[in-house]
Amino acid sequence: MSRKTSQKARELHRYLGFFLAGIMAVYAISGIVLIFRDTDLLKKEIITENVIETNLAGDQIGKNLKIKNFKIDREENGIVYFKNGSYEIATGKATIIKKKLPYVLDKMAHLHKAKSGEPLFFLNIFFGLALLFFVLSAFWMFMPGTQIFRKGVIYAAAGMALTLVLLFV
Repeated sequence: MSRKTSQKARELHRYLGFFLAGIMAVYAISGIVLIFRDTDLLKKEIITENVIETNLAGDQIGKNLKIKNFKIDREENGIVYFKNGSYEIATGKATIIKKKLPYVLDKMAHLHKAKSGEPLFFLNIFFGLALLFFVLSAFWMFMPGTQIFRKGVIYAAAGMALTLVLLFV
């Protein structure tokens, strides 16, 4: 590896790092928030009330309310209770309680979880490739045989080992 290659890798690494600093912050914050997605941390309760047809049976309630995997928990005194809500059989009043992240955090989490059918997935692919470039370019920033390069390889191996241990244990 030449000094010129090493210098070019440093330059690309530096400017790409500056360019991606904002998106890295967004991914870091949304990643931390997503760790707690199975809890109510930072979520606000949003209660919606709808009036649908009266005297509906189990599956029909779920279809009318557009709830996937609808399942009735119990029925008492003319009220059907289901996960995050209820339905009054006689009046058709349905109350649904949803818990959502605040607007900005919700948008950040959506960016983090973008699927292939959404325009944001191009950004996710670009970001993933840029991170892969950071991984590879780090090894071209220092000349092989130097002490700092050897230490870098040791730290990289330790990081990979820790990740594999946490992944498979």
